[in-house]
Amino acid sequence: MNSYIKDFSGKVVLLLQNLPADEIAKALDILQATYERDGRIYIFGNGGSLALATHWVSDFNKTVFGRHLDSGIRRFQAIRLPSTESELTAWANDVGYEMVFAGPLQNYIQDNDAVIAISSSGKSPSIIKAVEVAIKHKVPVIGLSGFDGGELNKLADAKILIRTEPKQYELVESVHGTILHLMTKYFADYFDHVAAYKKDGE
Repeated sequence: MNSYIKDFSGKVVLLLQNLPADEIAKALDILQATYERDGRIYIFGNGGSLALATHWVSDFNKTVFGRHLDSGIRRFQAIRLPSTESELTAWANDVGYEMVFAGPLQNYIQDNDAVIAISSSGKSPSIIKAVEVAIKHKVPVIGLSGFDGGELNKLADAKILIRTEPKQYELVESVHGTILHLMTKYFADYFDHVAAYKKDGE
Protein backbone atom coordinates (compact mmCIF):
# COMPACT_ATOMS: atom_id res chain seq x y z
CA MET A 1 0.00 0.00 0.00
CA ASN A 2 2.78 2.45 0.88
CA SER A 3 4.48 1.82 -2.45
CA TYR A 4 1.20 2.49 -4.28
CA ILE A 5 0.79 5.81 -2.44
CA LYS A 6 4.39 6.80 -3.13
CA ASP A 7 4.04 5.89 -6.80
CA PHE A 8 0.95 8.07 -7.24
CA SER A 9 2.31 11.02 -5.28
CA GLY A 10 5.63 10.73 -7.11
CA LYS A 11 3.88 11.08 -10.46
CA VAL A 12 2.05 14.19 -9.26
CA VAL A 13 5.26 15.70 -7.85
CA LEU A 14 7.07 15.09 -11.14
CA LEU A 15 4.33 16.88 -13.08
CA LEU A 16 4.43 19.78 -10.62
CA GLN A 17 8.19 20.03 -11.00
CA ASN A 18 7.72 20.38 -14.75
CA LEU A 19 4.88 22.89 -14.88
CA PRO A 20 4.76 25.05 -18.05
CA ALA A 21 5.80 28.14 -16.09
CA ASP A 22 5.95 30.47 -19.10
CA GLU A 23 2.38 29.59 -20.09
CA ILE A 24 1.12 30.00 -16.52
CA ALA A 25 2.81 33.41 -16.41
CA LYS A 26 1.08 34.26 -19.70
CA ALA A 27 -2.24 33.25 -18.14
CA LEU A 28 -1.62 35.51 -15.14
CA ASP A 29 -0.82 38.38 -17.51
CA ILE A 30 -4.10 37.74 -19.37
CA LEU A 31 -6.05 37.85 -16.10
CA GLN A 32 -4.23 40.99 -14.98
CA ALA A 33 -5.03 42.71 -18.27
CA THR A 34 -8.65 41.61 -17.98
CA TYR A 35 -8.85 43.22 -14.55
CA GLU A 36 -7.28 46.44 -15.81
CA ARG A 37 -9.86 46.79 -18.57
CA ASP A 38 -12.69 45.90 -16.15
CA GLY A 39 -13.50 42.64 -17.88
CA ARG A 40 -14.95 39.40 -16.55
CA ILE A 41 -13.46 35.92 -16.38
CA TYR A 42 -15.60 33.01 -17.58
CA ILE A 43 -14.51 29.50 -16.62
CA PHE A 44 -15.97 26.12 -17.55
CA GLY A 45 -15.28 22.39 -17.84
CA ASN A 46 -16.94 18.97 -17.84
CA GLY A 47 -17.18 16.51 -14.95
CA GLY A 48 -14.23 16.89 -12.59
CA SER A 49 -13.18 19.97 -14.55
CA LEU A 50 -16.56 21.57 -13.82
CA ALA A 51 -15.95 20.85 -10.15
CA LEU A 52 -12.56 22.56 -10.43
CA ALA A 53 -14.16 25.54 -12.18
CA THR A 54 -16.89 25.81 -9.54
CA HIS A 55 -14.39 25.61 -6.71
CA TRP A 56 -12.09 28.16 -8.34
CA VAL A 57 -14.85 30.75 -8.75
CA SER A 58 -15.95 30.48 -5.12
CA ASP A 59 -12.35 30.42 -3.89
CA PHE A 60 -11.15 33.23 -6.15
CA ASN A 61 -14.07 35.58 -5.50
CA LYS A 62 -13.87 35.11 -1.73
CA THR A 63 -10.13 34.70 -1.13
CA VAL A 64 -8.87 37.52 -3.33
CA PHE A 65 -11.15 40.21 -1.86
CA GLY A 66 -12.45 38.75 1.40
CA ARG A 67 -9.88 40.64 3.46
CA HIS A 68 -10.54 43.96 1.71
CA LEU A 69 -14.30 44.40 1.79
CA ASP A 70 -14.14 48.08 2.73
CA SER A 71 -10.99 49.02 0.82
CA GLY A 72 -12.75 50.53 -2.20
CA ILE A 73 -10.65 48.41 -4.54
CA ARG A 74 -12.40 47.55 -7.78
CA ARG A 75 -13.08 43.83 -8.01
CA PHE A 76 -12.67 41.00 -10.44
CA GLN A 77 -15.79 39.28 -11.69
CA ALA A 78 -15.19 35.54 -12.06
CA ILE A 79 -18.17 33.52 -13.31
CA ARG A 80 -18.62 29.79 -13.87
CA LEU A 81 -20.57 28.78 -16.96
CA PRO A 82 -23.33 27.79 -16.85
CA SER A 83 -24.00 29.71 -13.65
CA THR A 84 -26.68 27.23 -12.49
CA GLU A 85 -27.31 23.52 -12.97
CA SER A 86 -30.82 24.24 -14.28
CA GLU A 87 -29.31 26.37 -17.06
CA LEU A 88 -26.88 23.55 -17.89
CA THR A 89 -29.65 20.96 -18.20
CA ALA A 90 -31.87 23.34 -20.19
CA TRP A 91 -29.19 23.90 -22.82
CA ALA A 92 -28.34 20.18 -22.89
CA ASN A 93 -31.95 19.03 -23.17
CA ASP A 94 -33.36 21.70 -25.46
CA VAL A 95 -30.42 22.53 -27.74
CA GLY A 96 -27.72 19.89 -27.27
CA TYR A 97 -24.96 19.15 -24.80
CA GLU A 98 -22.30 20.59 -27.10
CA MET A 99 -23.84 24.04 -26.45
CA VAL A 100 -23.92 23.99 -22.62
CA PHE A 101 -20.97 26.41 -22.40
CA ALA A 102 -21.07 28.15 -25.79
CA GLY A 103 -24.74 29.11 -25.40
CA PRO A 104 -24.38 30.91 -22.06
CA LEU A 105 -21.07 32.44 -23.15
CA GLN A 106 -22.73 33.97 -26.22
CA ASN A 107 -25.26 35.60 -23.89
CA TYR A 108 -22.61 37.30 -21.74
CA ILE A 109 -19.32 37.73 -23.54
CA GLN A 110 -17.87 41.19 -24.20
CA ASP A 111 -14.64 42.23 -25.86
CA ASN A 112 -12.84 43.01 -22.59
CA ASP A 113 -13.43 39.56 -21.04
CA ALA A 114 -11.26 36.44 -20.75
CA VAL A 115 -12.01 32.71 -20.77
CA ILE A 116 -10.53 29.81 -18.81
CA ALA A 117 -11.37 26.48 -20.47
CA ILE A 118 -10.55 23.24 -18.64
CA SER A 119 -10.47 19.89 -20.43
CA SER A 120 -8.17 16.99 -19.58
CA SER A 121 -8.39 15.60 -23.09
CA GLY A 122 -8.59 18.98 -24.80
CA LYS A 123 -11.06 17.40 -27.21
CA SER A 124 -14.52 17.84 -25.66
CA PRO A 125 -16.86 19.33 -28.31
CA SER A 126 -18.68 21.40 -25.67
CA ILE A 127 -15.38 23.02 -24.64
CA ILE A 128 -14.15 23.63 -28.18
CA LYS A 129 -17.43 25.26 -29.25
CA ALA A 130 -17.20 27.72 -26.34
CA VAL A 131 -13.56 28.46 -27.11
CA GLU A 132 -14.55 29.19 -30.72
CA VAL A 133 -17.09 31.72 -29.41
CA ALA A 134 -14.32 33.44 -27.46
CA ILE A 135 -12.01 33.46 -30.48
CA LYS A 136 -14.79 34.95 -32.64
CA HIS A 137 -15.05 37.81 -30.14
CA LYS A 138 -11.23 38.15 -29.99
CA VAL A 139 -11.34 37.28 -26.27
CA PRO A 140 -8.16 35.63 -24.89
CA VAL A 141 -8.40 31.97 -23.92
CA ILE A 142 -6.49 30.26 -21.10
CA GLY A 143 -6.56 26.53 -21.80
CA LEU A 144 -5.87 23.95 -19.09
CA SER A 145 -5.46 20.59 -20.78
CA GLY A 146 -3.80 17.21 -20.30
CA PHE A 147 -2.76 14.10 -22.24
CA ASP A 148 -1.53 15.51 -25.62
CA GLY A 149 -3.49 18.77 -25.24
CA GLY A 150 -5.94 18.11 -28.05
CA GLU A 151 -7.61 20.96 -29.94
CA LEU A 152 -7.86 23.13 -26.83
CA ASN A 153 -4.09 23.39 -26.54
CA LYS A 154 -3.87 24.43 -30.19
CA LEU A 155 -6.54 27.12 -29.88
CA ALA A 156 -5.65 28.62 -26.49
CA ASP A 157 -3.58 31.78 -26.07
CA ALA A 158 -2.08 30.49 -22.81
CA LYS A 159 -1.42 26.78 -23.33
CA ILE A 160 -1.23 25.16 -19.89
CA LEU A 161 -0.69 21.54 -20.88
CA ILE A 162 -0.08 18.84 -18.27
CA ARG A 163 1.28 16.16 -20.56
CA THR A 164 0.45 12.60 -19.50
CA GLU A 165 -0.55 9.31 -21.02
CA PRO A 166 -4.20 9.22 -22.20
CA LYS A 167 -6.93 8.78 -19.59
CA GLN A 168 -4.78 9.77 -16.60
CA TYR A 169 -7.50 12.13 -15.41
CA GLU A 170 -6.53 11.75 -11.76
CA LEU A 171 -3.05 13.16 -12.41
CA VAL A 172 -4.16 15.95 -14.74
CA GLU A 173 -7.00 17.13 -12.51
CA SER A 174 -4.76 17.06 -9.43
CA VAL A 175 -2.26 19.37 -11.12
CA HIS A 176 -4.94 21.58 -12.68
CA GLY A 177 -6.33 22.14 -9.17
CA THR A 178 -2.90 23.24 -7.96
CA ILE A 179 -2.51 25.67 -10.86
CA LEU A 180 -5.89 27.22 -10.13
CA HIS A 181 -4.89 27.62 -6.47
CA LEU A 182 -1.68 29.29 -7.67
CA MET A 183 -3.74 31.79 -9.67
CA THR A 184 -5.88 32.58 -6.63
CA LYS A 185 -2.84 32.97 -4.36
CA TYR A 186 -1.08 35.22 -6.86
CA PHE A 187 -3.97 37.67 -7.02
CA ALA A 188 -4.66 37.47 -3.28
CA ASP A 189 -1.04 38.56 -2.71
CA TYR A 190 -1.31 41.20 -5.44
CA PHE A 191 -4.38 42.83 -3.91
CA ASP A 192 -2.86 42.64 -0.44
CA HIS A 193 -0.06 44.83 -1.80
CA VAL A 194 -2.55 47.14 -3.53
CA ALA A 195 -4.54 47.56 -0.32
CA ALA A 196 -1.39 48.19 1.74
CA TYR A 197 -0.14 50.79 -0.76
CA LYS A 198 -3.51 52.50 -0.78
CA LYS A 199 -3.64 52.60 3.01
CA ASP A 200 -0.12 54.04 3.24
CA GLY A 201 -1.09 56.74 0.78
CA GLU A 202 -4.08 57.93 2.79
